[in-house]
Amino acid sequence: FYYFIRLCLEKILLQCILQSRTLSGADAINALRPFYFAVHPDFFGQHPKEREVNENSLKRLNGYLENLQKPGFRSVKPTQLTFYVREREPNSSNVQESFSSSGFRAVSFTLHTRDLLSTVLVILNSCSLSTEHVQSLNVNSQPHKEAKSTVNRPIKWDKTYYSFTGFKDPEEELEQAQRMETTLISWLDDNEAKAVKKLQKSLPLRKELERLKFELSHKLQLSDIRWQRSWGIAHRCSQLHSLGRLVQQRPEVLKNVKGHTVVFTDRSGMSAAGHVMLGTMDVHHHWTKIFERLPNYYKLQKRLLLLEDRISQLLGGIQVIYIEELQPLLTLEEYYETLHSFYNKLRDSRLPFHPHSLRGLQMILDSDRYAPSLHELGHFTVPTVCDPTTLQWFIFAKAQKARENLKRKEEMMITEKELIDTSTERFSLDRLYKEPSVSSAQMIDCCKRLLEESLPYLQGMHLCISHFYSVLQDGDLCIPWNWK
Repeated sequence: FYYFIRLCLEKILLQCILQSRTLSGADAINALRPFYFAVHPDFFGQHPKEREVNENSLKRLNGYLENLQKPGFRSVKPTQLTFYVREREPNSSNVQESFSSSGFRAVSFTLHTRDLLSTVLVILNSCSLSTEHVQSLNVNSQPHKEAKSTVNRPIKWDKTYYSFTGFKDPEEELEQAQRMETTLISWLDDNEAKAVKKLQKSLPLRKELERLKFELSHKLQLSDIRWQRSWGIAHRCSQLHSLGRLVQQRPEVLKNVKGHTVVFTDRSGMSAAGHVMLGTMDVHHHWTKIFERLPNYYKLQKRLLLLEDRISQLLGGIQVIYIEELQPLLTLEEYYETLHSFYNKLRDSRLPFHPHSLRGLQMILDSDRYAPSLHELGHFTVPTVCDPTTLQWFIFAKAQKARENLKRKEEMMITEKELIDTSTERFSLDRLYKEPSVSSAQMIDCCKRLLEESLPYLQGMHLCISHFYSVLQDGDLCIPWNWK
């Protein structure tokens, strides 16, 4: 009799589990469309920091969703994610124009769900997005009012059932997963061996990369060689080998690059910062054309600098700057057009700025915003479409605060460097660095807390301060700046 009862109960439980997972992979993608639209990196082209965070988080989310659909799946580790979510104006009917001037907000949440439906609901609720459309995709699911959803079961068994049968209580397991939170120590315990193995394997390639970089920099008399993205060591070596072959085949066309920085990126040309960009998907023919056109780029660069000076004169001496870490990677031509359009608007408005009254202050142009703002690092972010009179009053009102922020920025940069040096020495790290999306304030906080810990795991490692935990393909350890 007991055996019969157990078979019945197991059959009911199996039906419940199947009901809670009726959402297919395709349904999950459809249900998450509002979320993807709000966080997709393509919509953050003017905001490289937020774009990079969303790119990394989407990769980890996709991995989580794939694991949920694997045959024989049982459980996954809780995964903490951070996204920048685009905000909408409350009464806007146009999807493309329904975002507020602030642009976006940061949202962090931890996934510890065990089925697609619960995962979709947690994501949508965490980002304050509607979940009404989800119910039409899954007729067997019950309405979920909170992000912390429980297992969808039509029968709620008494606790004595689980103690009597020995079965695991799904609600208890879920509560336990919610209490679990990845800590720095536990993550290093689980990933140190894997990171060491990858690091050791990458060491010969790292030496080869340094050799190639030194030889090419010396031969071409370059200021530096950089990469826009976090490509692996093998990929970078391949790019340098390709450049080396071009040097051997066409040495005469590379004489114009002397004294400049070469950046391997997604497209070829000259950047707004004056760096020579080599598109990694382009062939030698395209690179050759860029090197041949460098004299013309240098002429345009002089005109651009003159344009910046004229804008500065019209705005009381405020300096127009371009910050690679905070602005999109624009070509020289694109940036010149932006400056030229802004200059014409200022010139026609004839704003009454007193000469040199704003000397020492800084500003960047942003074509993706509608209202001026003051960055925590002290520079003004000025929309290219900003009304000149509005801009004038905003700068006057925030000038003193901007000077204070600039002074604090200098102090923070000194403190940050000191803490990086101290942490590197204290933990015998081979390298300690941060992603561009991590601010100086976040890096300082992270290093201060690291120095309070005993972390023998880090000896000889490459440690990257980021927004998430990860072991990179070449053995670099990534930890979030706000680790627990």
